[in-house]
Amino acid sequence: MLQDNATTESKYKLFIERVAASKLVWGLKNKKGWANAESNGDEEIAIIPFWSDRAYAKACAKDDWRDYSATEIPLSEFLESWCVDMADEGVLAGVNWDANMFGKEADALVMALDVLNQLKLIQSAIKFKDYSGIDQFIAEIQESIWK
Repeated sequence: MLQDNATTESKYKLFIERVAASKLVWGLKNKKGWANAESNGDEEIAIIPFWSDRAYAKACAKDDWRDYSATEIPLSEFLESWCVDMADEGVLAGVNWDANMFGKEADALVMALDVLNQLKLIQSAIKFKDYSGIDQFIAEIQESIWK
C-alpha cells in the first residue's frame, strides 16, 4: 500500500521542524556503515534514510537493518557534510520513513535549505565550520541549486 502524498509531506514537515528544534538528526549505523537503500523510482539512485527522532529510527532497525543502531548526527555536521556530500554524489535523503520504508525521497540540498529556513524562522543559533551563519549557507545552497 502506497502512502498518499499528504502523509509523506506531513512527515517531511515534521522532520524539518523537529531537527531544527533539537539540532539532531538520526540515522541507522552498524559496523560496516550507514543504512542505505535504492530509490523507489530508480534503482540507480541511492537513498540514505534519516529521522527526526531516535524512536522513528529504531522502528526501522528490523529485517535487513536489524543489526543497525539508531545513531545521532549533530545538525551542523549533517547540513555541512552529509547534505553537501550527498548532493555532490547524487544521493537522496529518505526522510522520516516509517517501519514499512515509506516516506519522502528528498534532494539533499533542498532538504538542507528547508532546515536552514526553519532555523532562521525560529531564530535558532547554530555554528558552522565553513559558513559564517545561516544566511551565508542559504545563499550558497541557492546559488548551487540554481546553477
